[in-house]
Amino acid sequence: MQAFRGRKGALESRVCIRDWSSFMFALFPAQLSEVDVCYALIDQGRAFQRKQGFVQWTDDYPQREHVADDIETGKGYALKDEAGRIAGYICIDFGGEPAYDAIKGQWRSKEPSGVLHRMAISPDYRGQGLGGVLLRECERICQGKGVTYLRADTSPDNTRMQHVFEKEGYVRCGFVELRGSDKIAYDKLFG
Repeated sequence: MQAFRGRKGALESRVCIRDWSSFMFALFPAQLSEVDVCYALIDQGRAFQRKQGFVQWTDDYPQREHVADDIETGKGYALKDEAGRIAGYICIDFGGEPAYDAIKGQWRSKEPSGVLHRMAISPDYRGQGLGGVLLRECERICQGKGVTYLRADTSPDNTRMQHVFEKEGYVRCGFVELRGSDKIAYDKLFG
C-alpha cells in the first residue's frame, strides 16, 4: 500500500504495483457466488466512464442480469490475485456476436474466435497495466480451448480501452453497430 496525494490534494492510499511479474494474477471462470462482486466492477466502470466524459455503458446496459447470465453460461471470467480477490471481470463468448457479421470494414480472419465483452478492472488497480494482464489471460483461456483469434469492440470515446487493445497487439478492423451506436472493431490473431 502506498500513500499519495490524489487529484483533490487529499492523502489517499491504494495498491500501487508497477512490476506485476512478482505479483500473480490468473483468470478463472467466475462463480455464481461472485456475481455481485463482478457486477460491482461493471458499475464502477460505468461511473468511471462518466467521470472521463463519455457513456459507453448506459444505465440499461450492462445490468446484473447480463453478468449473471455470463457466469451461468460459462462465459464470465474473474481475474483474481494471489489471495483470491477479484481484480477484474470479462465475458469471453465463444458463440460469436451476430452484430459482428455486419462489420463496416473487414475482420482479418474467418476462423473461430472468442468475443470479448464487459471488461472491467477494479479501481484499486486502474491505470497500472492490469488491463493488459487480463487480455493476455484471455488468450491463455482461448488457447486452452484451441482458439487463437479474438474479437472485441469499444466506443470511439473510450480512448483508454483503445490504448489497451492496441498496446496488446489488437488491430482496428472497422466499425460494428451495437445497441444503436457504432463501436470500433478490433481483432487479434495469436498463438
